Amino acid sequence: MTETPRLPADPSRRRALARLGGASFAAAAPWALTDALAQAKLTIGVIYVGPKDDFGYNQAQAAAAAEMKKLPGIKVVEEENVPETQAVQKTMTGMIAQDGAKLLFPTSFGYFDPHMLAIAAKYPDVRFSHCGGMWTEGKHPKNTGSFFGYIDECQYLNGVVAGHMSKSKKIGFVAAKPIPQVLRNINAFTMGARSVDPKITCTVIFTGEWSMPVKEAEATNSLADQGVDVFTMHVDGPKVVVETAAKRGKMVCGYHASQAKLAPQAYLTGAEWNWSTAYKTIIDAALGGKPHPNFLRGGLKEGYVKMSAYGPAVSAAAKKQADDIKAKMIAGQFDLFDGGKAGLKDNKGGVVVPAGKVFKQTDLELEKMNYLVEGVIGSV
Repeated sequence: MTETPRLPADPSRRRALARLGGASFAAAAPWALTDALAQAKLTIGVIYVGPKDDFGYNQAQAAAAAEMKKLPGIKVVEEENVPETQAVQKTMTGMIAQDGAKLLFPTSFGYFDPHMLAIAAKYPDVRFSHCGGMWTEGKHPKNTGSFFGYIDECQYLNGVVAGHMSKSKKIGFVAAKPIPQVLRNINAFTMGARSVDPKITCTVIFTGEWSMPVKEAEATNSLADQGVDVFTMHVDGPKVVVETAAKRGKMVCGYHASQAKLAPQAYLTGAEWNWSTAYKTIIDAALGGKPHPNFLRGGLKEGYVKMSAYGPAVSAAAKKQADDIKAKMIAGQFDLFDGGKAGLKDNKGGVVVPAGKVFKQTDLELEKMNYLVEGVIGSV
């Protein structure tokens, strides 16, 4: 992910935060105060592009880091508000040289290439796990890797709920950039809604930046003016979209983390990350001296993603259909991108998934998606 560049945080402040993290662990679990804890087996660095309390992308990663702090023999150092520039290379270098980090989680999209790859080449004995990057065997170093979740499964379920709750039959999507991961979410949200009512349309507005509150508010108001009554989004911090939509009397399906606290009556449900699943897999390998997991993916079945609790406005019919489909997803009996009998068309009328063809979540075609499906008003 990316945001307007900011000055990197003071390294001394980061070290102070790390000490506070250890103190909070000691308070929470005094029984674990052993020599192994005092001399951590593994120091982990986690780097965020924005604030850790953004009700979004960064907060979801921070929640996983907080869980890791509870593990015996683990020390976590963190730095937030680090832009996708040379600043992140300085942060990674500092965590390795000053804090002794042997495993780094650079969590933002733009950290991967060239920044993480450059530092990984300098420190071959340090492991690097990036969120969302496309690690490729034979191309990228063995001490690097990527992890991500099939959160489009949850966006499909968001769409099912939105399809039931929309009265105008117009739903809206505020998105940052038209990269494949974002397009998958837009398409899944639309297809979920159209499984309820094929006449539903989804209008998307791209802001051009991962974090641009002014543009996010403008996009939300513009969509509301066009009759959209249920919103979702793919931006770093959904707070502005959620609060703006609620003020306009509209409903919202969240993203990244739960935003229910921001608008309890307007919040229907949401697509959330459960990054602790991936973190634990990667940490277990490091502690056990096992090969670094270079490419991790998972969905609802694997516990990489989850749904927010239903809000009070959600109908019984919406809950039932969403829950039924969720159960099928977990059982491996439901594919999002299924051509069916007629094929799946893009929003320009071209066939992108032929009749009878099914794309599985692991298919590389989905990792490179560059189209919007039929029913989406907008352009790539």
